[in-house]
Amino acid sequence: MGTDLHDLLRSLRVWDPAVTELPPFDPAAAPAEPLPLFTTWFAQAVAAGQTEPHTMSLATSDEAGLPDVRIVMLHGADADGWSFATHSTSRKGGQLAARPYAALAFYWPVLGRQVRVRGPVTAAPTAESQGDLHARSTGALAAALTGRQSEVLESVEELARGSQAAWDRAQQEPDAPVPSWTLYRLRPDAVEFFQGDERRRHVRLNYRRGEGGWSTELLWP
Repeated sequence: MGTDLHDLLRSLRVWDPAVTELPPFDPAAAPAEPLPLFTTWFAQAVAAGQTEPHTMSLATSDEAGLPDVRIVMLHGADADGWSFATHSTSRKGGQLAARPYAALAFYWPVLGRQVRVRGPVTAAPTAESQGDLHARSTGALAAALTGRQSEVLESVEELARGSQAAWDRAQQEPDAPVPSWTLYRLRPDAVEFFQGDERRRHVRLNYRRGEGGWSTELLWP
């Protein structure tokens, strides 16, 4: 089995020219702050047909400092930071309560681009968190109402029963509150933009926040 996996990995290629365009990136022309560049790159990923460009890796750590990572959805990015949401009672919610610092990573292979963001995380007020939830789909509300995220599940039948009850309530009460649902904002200390290059001369532009505002630096690939 290990040999089969090794052979499969060896057969794969990154940035197949049939589906990937590696556009030029001139860091000298980049804006003074990272948010406008992120907005531009995000729009370009959407226009290029990138599947689910709003999904991102969220890395946190527990009280012992052990890392954890999962894929979540970007809910917004503005002057207040990059936002995502989850239950405060979930595993990541507990980790953020213990260590309110996190990192995000976006990968858009259709353009050979990555964006990495890290910084302190704060929770939005309850009213804003509930507004974020109720602006989403019925399915999103049903999933939130199901709750118990990351708890041990006894059986798939138990999940089916809980999920059906949550769907019924979400359809009947589209404004049903979910007290544990929390909108989190990551205020970046650093944002890195990575543009892949077919000759491996990747361009890495790193923004760092200081007392006087943002500064930039280039990084070796």
